Amino acid sequence: MVVRLSRHRLLALFCGVLAALTLATPATAAPAHPGVDRAGAAAGWLARQLVDGERFEVVFDGVAYPDQGLTLDTVFAFAAAGVADDFGAQALDWVTRPDIRDGYVGDGGTEAYAGATAKLALAVQVRGGDPTDVGGVDLIARLRGLESPSGRFTDRSAYGNYSNAFSQSFAILALDRTAHGVPATAAIWLAGTRCPDGGYPLLPAQPVCTSDVDATALAVQALQAAGRPADAAAGLHWLVSVQGANGSFADSSGVPNANSTGLAAQALRAGHRPLAWLRARAYLVGLQVGCGAAPADRGAVDFDGGTFDPATATRATGQAVLGLTGDGYATLSAAAAGSGAPVLTCP
Repeated sequence: MVVRLSRHRLLALFCGVLAALTLATPATAAPAHPGVDRAGAAAGWLARQLVDGERFEVVFDGVAYPDQGLTLDTVFAFAAAGVADDFGAQALDWVTRPDIRDGYVGDGGTEAYAGATAKLALAVQVRGGDPTDVGGVDLIARLRGLESPSGRFTDRSAYGNYSNAFSQSFAILALDRTAHGVPATAAIWLAGTRCPDGGYPLLPAQPVCTSDVDATALAVQALQAAGRPADAAAGLHWLVSVQGANGSFADSSGVPNANSTGLAAQALRAGHRPLAWLRARAYLVGLQVGCGAAPADRGAVDFDGGTFDPATATRATGQAVLGLTGDGYATLSAAAAGSGAPVLTCP
């Protein structure tokens, strides 16, 4: 009895020391700055990058086009960090403007995109709005209308069906917040795409099932929300198995980066894998631009730790914020968010 008790105490002590070391890693790599937390500083930088304080754009051949997807990532980031709520409101107002909305989700007739419809519906829900009336459009009814008999949510488009694991996962996460919940067929279909190693692929029905970090991070959150913990656990186990020694996660090209690590970190904390989340968070903190950089860049999260590029940092920062806080999409809410774009307080 005495020996068993001692072992338990030693195990508890070891876990406590390990957690403390993991928590200390970010402070050792880059000391925290007084006045604002890591996620708040990142979200504040992101808010200041918005065009006219409301949107992101992508420039192609010298022409600026609306980037609704990145703008919605920013809405999620503000909610997770609990800051820049005024910017979040302006961003969602812009995305839900009829011309911008329909250019993203489709017109609901000949063009209707499952992933975009689900992501916009989720953003409206995160901000406490009604996704059944977004400028007169019922996004939930439209989304349910895009579910095929197999359970897969598919695009209706002259360009073909480009739905993937993100589309399915966002659809499940959005529908989970509705009164009727998630169709069982939708969760069964997503679970059925799992690869033999436990991870989830970006695209289903490929000749070789290849697990993808980003897709798995979204899928496990959706499957947890849909009440399929065993299927989610398999994905979480795979994520832990592919985590780098420095806490990072790599994309399909094999490059460790803030985007994949941010998504994986979010899933790990939501999936009750705290030590793996803390290691991923430490990696993200190491990519955050600090007081040694130009004031305009401070708070941003770099894509991969190379030469800082604002063009890639916006998307990297948006997805990194949710990894820093560990807030999952299933419970994300902007209800307690404050206004303003925080900055790092530097000497």
